Amino acid sequence: MKSLLLPLTVGGALVALSASAWAAKEAKDIYLDKCAVCHGQDGAGKTAKGRKLKIVDVHETVKKFTVDQMIKVVQDGKGNDMDGYGKELSKDEIKAVVEHYRGLAK
Repeated sequence: MKSLLLPLTVGGALVALSASAWAAKEAKDIYLDKCAVCHGQDGAGKTAKGRKLKIVDVHETVKKFTVDQMIKVVQDGKGNDMDGYGKELSKDEIKAVVEHYRGLAK
C-alpha cells in the first residue's frame, strides 16, 4: 500500500504544478489579448492608445493600487476608457491577470 502512495503523491504534485504553469500562461495570454493594446506588453503604457489615454507605467501603478483595488478595476472597468471584464472573465482569471500585470514591475 505504501508503494502506491508515493507515486500518487508525486503524480498529484506534478498535476498541480502543470495546472499552475498552464494558468500562468493563460493569464499572460489574456493580458496580451485584452490589456496590452493600452498597457503594452511590458506594462509601460507606451502604445499609441496608451499614450492617448495617458496610461501610467506599471511600476507606478503597483505603488498606488493594492491587488484588491486592481482586481476591482479589471472587474468593473474604469471610467469610459477601460472596459470591465467581470462578466467575461472568472474571478480566478481576473486575479491571475492582475498578478501577471503586477509581475511586470519586477
